[in-house]
Amino acid sequence: MAAGRPTGFEAVFLDPVGQVVQQRWADATLAVAFEGLAPVSAFPVIPGRRWGPGLWWSATTGKHVSAGSNAMRTQLIVLDRDPRVTALAGRPVRLLWRNPRGQVRSWVPQLFARYSDGTALLADCPSHAGAGGERAMKAAEAVAQACAHVGWTYRRLAPLDDVLAANLKWLAGYRHPRNAGRPGLTPAVLKAFAQPRPLIEGAEAVGDPIEVLPAVFHALWHRQLTTRLDTPLHERVLVGPRGWSAPGKTGGAG
Repeated sequence: MAAGRPTGFEAVFLDPVGQVVQQRWADATLAVAFEGLAPVSAFPVIPGRRWGPGLWWSATTGKHVSAGSNAMRTQLIVLDRDPRVTALAGRPVRLLWRNPRGQVRSWVPQLFARYSDGTALLADCPSHAGAGGERAMKAAEAVAQACAHVGWTYRRLAPLDDVLAANLKWLAGYRHPRNAGRPGLTPAVLKAFAQPRPLIEGAEAVGDPIEVLPAVFHALWHRQLTTRLDTPLHERVLVGPRGWSAPGKTGGAG
């Protein structure tokens, strides 16, 4: 490795029975299913914060994922809705390396996501751009290099726009399969929005909105239907079929 860069990356994790294992990073990424492991260390509880560590139920896997902050939960929502993601985990691995001065350094990325092509994402979820200070920035550079060596990706995930975050949190409330409703309801919903129309009009065309709207939101969560998510959701928002491009739609829509 070039001078001035971290060397000798190692992975530390808990095996399925809870024993600590340390292994060469390159070997671990080939052999270890990090998505199935418990957090290698607990998320810290910070006095005074309104939101502490908790669990996120993943629609992708049907299992709970440990989350350490509101910012991380929001990013879990985004990844849980991403069709490329097949599994998620919170803090499953600690990376160890030596800096150019020979000092051992370590970092535990907050989030792990496995993609359908077998590659993976390690990520941190800062509440703002400078969160974590210089130590976090230096660790980000090292972990990014470690991931690049094995064909993975590391990112510090930028906080979402408030409107997009609010809309995704709303749809996430309908992610569970129970919100698809009775047999035949989802096909009727998809048919009602085969041509774009206002949300409430499509729901009323199917039946009682109290019954139908949860199925519409469930379909929007799973991208079976499409609407703009970069503006506030309301009863007249246009909803269309999968693949439809809503007027004025930006990268924050779906």
